[in-house]
Amino acid sequence: MSFPLLTATAALPAIGAIATAAVPAARRTAAKWLALLVSLATLALAVTVLVRFDPDGARYQLTESRSWIAEFGVRYELGVDGIGVALIALTALLIPFIILAGWHDADPLETKSSRWRPTQGFFALILAVEAMVILSFEATDVFLFYIFFEAMLIPMYFLIGGFGDRAHAGSDEKASAQRSYAAVKFLLYNLVGGLIMLAAVIGLYVVAGNFSLQEITEARANGTLDMATSTERWLFLGFFFAFAVKAPLWPLHTWLPNAMGEATAPVAVLITAVVDKVGTFAMLRFCLGLFPEASKWATPVILVLALISIIYGALLAVGQRDIKRLVAYASISHFGFIILGIFAMTSQGQSGATLYMVNHGISTAALMLVAGFLISRRGSRLIADYGGVQKVAPVLAGTFLIGGLATLSLPGLAPFVSEFLVLVGAFARYPVVGIIATIGIVLAALYTLVLYQRTMTGPVKPEVSAMPDLRVRELVVVAPLIALLIGLGVYPKPLTDLVNPAVKHTMSDVQQKDPKPDVEAAK
Repeated sequence: MSFPLLTATAALPAIGAIATAAVPAARRTAAKWLALLVSLATLALAVTVLVRFDPDGARYQLTESRSWIAEFGVRYELGVDGIGVALIALTALLIPFIILAGWHDADPLETKSSRWRPTQGFFALILAVEAMVILSFEATDVFLFYIFFEAMLIPMYFLIGGFGDRAHAGSDEKASAQRSYAAVKFLLYNLVGGLIMLAAVIGLYVVAGNFSLQEITEARANGTLDMATSTERWLFLGFFFAFAVKAPLWPLHTWLPNAMGEATAPVAVLITAVVDKVGTFAMLRFCLGLFPEASKWATPVILVLALISIIYGALLAVGQRDIKRLVAYASISHFGFIILGIFAMTSQGQSGATLYMVNHGISTAALMLVAGFLISRRGSRLIADYGGVQKVAPVLAGTFLIGGLATLSLPGLAPFVSEFLVLVGAFARYPVVGIIATIGIVLAALYTLVLYQRTMTGPVKPEVSAMPDLRVRELVVVAPLIALLIGLGVYPKPLTDLVNPAVKHTMSDVQQKDPKPDVEAAK
């Protein structure tokens, strides 16, 4: 029997979470180092998965299959395609940086309302989320995917509600109430989506007789599974609703600004750069794979919702006074681009959407973590409390600028390639949609450059005059992310070669071909 590499990649952080939580209370530093070492070992396994994966080979590789709940046809089935491999690598890459960036975020506080801050629990919960996210990217059994899709809500709830941002104006009681509100809102939104999806999962089993993604898609392709049109559409809506909440897509997005605003900066990165990617990934794998006709039926409405997300998120980012909420609304706009690329039903759009998931994860991590370092120094999230930072902390300001330029998809940085492909894919089939989506690019330049101008330039405010520049630990976090943004911006071919074959399979599932260019119209 071959080594179960996919199981090991998910099991290692799960075991590490248990071990980290079991470290004695007095050994906080040991717990931090243990969590970091486990995350680095998981990264090594993820790299092994990446190396062993053959983009030109079978659609799902490194597969594992075991009987689990035989009475209901539930199997422990794992397998990865190019899209799953890319997102597993992104997750495993970001977790060590999240742990390093949050090195002191769970240290005990002196205030009465914050005595319960177990350091070991903070890092154990991060590892638990990593394990569940990786399993979600690996699962090819629908019921198995659903379990971890929902289970990750539990550690995230405690990370948001129990370990919130310390940069609050007002009393500790008010800050605690805001964290609790954000955590409960996050949980309720996602639980409602999950419950609706559960009904759809059960309905799928009734129709198909099993939960295997591969068997169902093959049966759909060869005509042995006949699903009524109305049934397929209702099941699609059940799945899509849950994924749209997780993504998040307008108007199901309102939990994200609260969650990112009240969480620590590393946990905010965990939310938007890691956990939320499960929603858009699942749209590609499950919505388009299981319900191709319903996906095409719903495309016009979904494209409208994606456009609203792009423009609405960007407009609200322009008007924000809170740094972290600005990044949150910018992410809503970016997720609109990802969903636009998925449902443009072109290979360029879906390749761009997949690259966008990866590149958005890296760029948002860079921007949000540097913003977290900035906020921890000043003790405020308000943009108006800053000014002239580049004169006293030039390295911090420089990395903040690069992260911001990546957010607005500047050519030469990784997100530009993603956004360009999404827009090309949208223009090819829906020209009007592509034209409207470009407004988001203009607004992104506005909110990014205004944020930098108000915080980093101008006269040095007295409160920031003694602000230290980035420390060694912080440079270790930021420098590799900046290098990746530049490297993938200049040479994205390794990533495109990885995901393009998987995109071809998805296009085949929905029986779509790229529209041919209208040469005569171009003349």
